[in-house]
Amino acid sequence: MDSPIPQWPKNEQPREKLRLHGARCLTDEELLAIFLRVGIKGKSAVALAKDLLHHFGGLPRLLASSPDEFVRIQGMGISKWAQIQAAYELVKRSLEDTLLQGSIFSDPGHVKEFLQAKIGSLPHEVFLCLYLDSCLHLIECQEIFRGSITKTAVYPREILKEALARNASAIIVAHNHPSGNPLPSAADQELTQTLIQALALVEIPLLDHCIVSKRGFFSFSQSGFIKYDQN
Repeated sequence: MDSPIPQWPKNEQPREKLRLHGARCLTDEELLAIFLRVGIKGKSAVALAKDLLHHFGGLPRLLASSPDEFVRIQGMGISKWAQIQAAYELVKRSLEDTLLQGSIFSDPGHVKEFLQAKIGSLPHEVFLCLYLDSCLHLIECQEIFRGSITKTAVYPREILKEALARNASAIIVAHNHPSGNPLPSAADQELTQTLIQALALVEIPLLDHCIVSKRGFFSFSQSGFIKYDQN
């Protein structure tokens, strides 16, 4: 049987490893075990965390799990699900705060991290608009459309109306591919061109169209499909 964590050598216990070496030195199982706090009879919190990750197929699917899915696992209850979801929400809010405080070009990686955390693991497709001011700081991130697992109906007129209502100087749009493949479809490419043309009529540039999934990220801007001179 797996011995309880307090019986492990001190330097192998997840909390002690975190204290001594930082969070990056811990495995997914060890980080998750810190939230679980205790295991069940015959399994340490680390072993239980490993079982959870195996059951859901990794962290993205675990973080997107519903309470009903989560509590079906032996030893799991609604309180543990709530603790994990609260921590995940704090991460997303922290990333959004970073975008609110600085230009989106100050660290492009923050946009990717924020979008993947916010919508990358969702089982349904959503379409986001990030409205930016004249200094390219985030004004607001809005989920403007939600669709099925295969298709979202996106109306450029609605995006244009919402951008004008917020006095946006530029926007970034993003959506997720629940299938896992982040590459743009022909419809995605057509929509991007339609948005560029529609927004140009009111002098609001489309800076990027990002597609995120559990396994990848695609940027129309980084791939050369959208060109913007930030100077």
